[in-house]
Amino acid sequence: MRIGFAVGALLAAIGIFVFWPSVANEPSQGRVLKSAEHYQVLPQQARIEPVNAMLTDRLENLLPALMEEQNIDMWLVLNREYAEDPVYFTLVPQPTFAARRTTMLVFNRLEDGTVERLTVNTYPFGAPYEAAWSGGNLDEQWQALGDLIVEKDPSSIGINVSRDWPVADGLSSALHQRLTEVLPDTFQDRLVSAEKLVVRWVETRTEQELEIYPHVLSLARAVIGEAFSSQVITPGVTHTDDVAWYIRNRFEELQLPIWFMPYVSYQRVGTECEEDTFFCGSEGVIQRGDVLHTDVGICYLTLCTDTQEMAYVLEVGERDIPQGFKDALLTGNRWQDILTDNFVTGRTGNEILAATIAQNESEGIISSTYTHPLGFYGHAPGPTIGMWDNQGPTPIRGDYPLYPNTAYAIEGNVKQAVPEWNGQFVHIRLEQSAYFNGENVIYFAGRQTQWHLIE
Repeated sequence: MRIGFAVGALLAAIGIFVFWPSVANEPSQGRVLKSAEHYQVLPQQARIEPVNAMLTDRLENLLPALMEEQNIDMWLVLNREYAEDPVYFTLVPQPTFAARRTTMLVFNRLEDGTVERLTVNTYPFGAPYEAAWSGGNLDEQWQALGDLIVEKDPSSIGINVSRDWPVADGLSSALHQRLTEVLPDTFQDRLVSAEKLVVRWVETRTEQELEIYPHVLSLARAVIGEAFSSQVITPGVTHTDDVAWYIRNRFEELQLPIWFMPYVSYQRVGTECEEDTFFCGSEGVIQRGDVLHTDVGICYLTLCTDTQEMAYVLEVGERDIPQGFKDALLTGNRWQDILTDNFVTGRTGNEILAATIAQNESEGIISSTYTHPLGFYGHAPGPTIGMWDNQGPTPIRGDYPLYPNTAYAIEGNVKQAVPEWNGQFVHIRLEQSAYFNGENVIYFAGRQTQWHLIE
């Protein structure tokens, strides 16, 4: 382990063990709701140590390789309070809530391949950074940055400006102007966009993060299992919004931030969606025989999830879901396999999408694919593999290639006629978080292969 211990070992040392729900792919009927303690979620203070350990590992081992890959000798991340660069919080230790006044991070690549991590701030930043300057007023701070750059004499200076990637466009116009004012004329043409460096930094997952991610996903999936159970849903009484708010409140109880409001919808015989409708489903009181869907996203220990699963409300006297729905879910799993089998290092998102569509069509599967990267953000940078409103090529982001050690929300849907609904289509909307190791796609905490059943 590069910094002396694995994050999993660290968690175990402080009494926290990875939680893998054994019910992840099993029907949820009759499940006993779990106490908050059962989930083994770290309290806020205890999260600081593993988060900072993962950050230090990234800065010491990942960043030098990426700066060399992108041929950038110095990387500047310049921020002002209330207007932080989007990438700023992925670079600073916890607990950090804002950039204090003007905060300047300087990453300087040395001849031996290592990277100096420097700050030019009124207030010393502390580990894992070394203060190159502190104190003084704003004008002195900017002059100190200019002097530092001249002293280090980098051939290329990466700044966060980008037309196409918002996460890489964090340098404001005013800060850009002030930077150019303190640089000699001979340094002006050394400024280059750090766009690709930022995207690679944000999209790449380390070994330690991959060790933690299954635990994060298991938490999200377990709460879905709770919500899609008879102890939360009473047919004829419970509204879809009640279930959505149960999920939100449950995450709040566990101190797990959500990055979007969970939602729940139903499909019902006699209320068929149009075949090309993306948002298939209605809101209202849940009835027996309904098909339910939820979409949930949390972030924990800096890693974000995005999960969609399906449930069925049993009719009176039913003990299992009708076969037509089982077949439809199997088709959804087949769509997932087709998509992930097309993950090949170097392929663009558009190429993966086109191959997936062609194979689904050849097998008679009606599908829609809209898969996106995951990581520090729920919608992270990296290759876009289809959009819900565009099943053709996506310019720029769809042209981005697939790299190893990256994570994705395997998201999309299939539509299949169900005999038990007199041939009406049911929409199976699935989304599970996974990573690509360069050869295979591996689901962090399994995927849904059986329906949640609600008595």
